[in-house]
Amino acid sequence: MGIFRSIDISGSGLSAERLRMDVISNNIANVNTTRSEDGGPFRRKLVIFQSRQPRTMFPQFANKFPQKVGNGVRAIRIMSDPAPFKLVYDPNHPDADEKGYIRTPNINVVHEMVDMITASRAYEANVTCINSAKEMVSSALAIGRR
Repeated sequence: MGIFRSIDISGSGLSAERLRMDVISNNIANVNTTRSEDGGPFRRKLVIFQSRQPRTMFPQFANKFPQKVGNGVRAIRIMSDPAPFKLVYDPNHPDADEKGYIRTPNINVVHEMVDMITASRAYEANVTCINSAKEMVSSALAIGRR
């Protein structure tokens, strides 16, 4: 594994987790949105990750030196959660149906906060990996100066 490859892998994790935190923040901000651009209540969004495909700088050596380590992660799409909306009885609400029920977003704030904490911890873990790699590179350069 190259010196800068670990930084590249962790950098991809940083980007992916930042996007995930942005989507979670948007979900929390729209927890009470009963009328979205689609016409109905806001639907919870989820980020789908996928491992990145290996990149070979020198394809002619790919058979001699196969890559068996991770290549990082990327977000491939943001999808809507298919879970049903919650029904709340509020006959005075402008979006209430003839029975007095409104459809509210399929967002559970506690679940979103747990997701936010896990995304934040994953982000911190990637920062720690990058800092460790930088320290190793600095130590290796210090050895070379002696």
